Amino acid sequence: MEQSRQVIESVKELPPLEQLIACHECDLLMHHPHLGEEQKASCPRCGYELVVHRSQMRRRCLALVLTALILFVPANFLPIIQLNILGQNAVDTVWSGVVGLYHSGMQGVAAVVFLCSMLVPLLKLLCQLFVLLSLNRPAWQPRAIGCYRVYHHMREWGMLEVYLFGIIVSIVKLIDMADLHLGVGLACFVALMLTQVWLEVSMSPHQVWEELNGDDSHARA
Repeated sequence: MEQSRQVIESVKELPPLEQLIACHECDLLMHHPHLGEEQKASCPRCGYELVVHRSQMRRRCLALVLTALILFVPANFLPIIQLNILGQNAVDTVWSGVVGLYHSGMQGVAAVVFLCSMLVPLLKLLCQLFVLLSLNRPAWQPRAIGCYRVYHHMREWGMLEVYLFGIIVSIVKLIDMADLHLGVGLACFVALMLTQVWLEVSMSPHQVWEELNGDDSHARA
């Protein structure tokens, strides 16, 4: 009985769950830190970045997501590579690659390439745009919470860097076999990938969740 009473008293002394945070890497449970602008907190056990508070986060991320949406069309529909083999010219884009795979009988591969290199990246950007626009619109925030959850589930399916590595490998293999010219689409594709990476780093998940839940009113930009 005495031991049970001590356990109950120790449980009562624990802080509320909303004041605790667990490390995603080592599962260490600790108090949720309160940060100022441009401050971050790391796990004392493994050094994993737990929480970061970026100033003007919404404005920065809005600029990045709009830039990525502008780059999306030329990155996927402008020529990436122009080939000249034995007098025959060929112009390849991301979209033409999907269509070529489909018509060559590889419908499954075409569907995966379309999903990972075009559809999912576009849906991710649209989800991020809606979430950012909802941060200062309380009426939109219930839908934004669901949209942000969907975005996190889609993160594993966006593989622009894998497609870029495939393009680089193709360039290396074809450079000695044909007259090869790099197109504007490749520059836009690289810029799109770098913009999305920068957006992922700038859009702090903890800060977004706090603003969506109304727990961090001073963090609104």
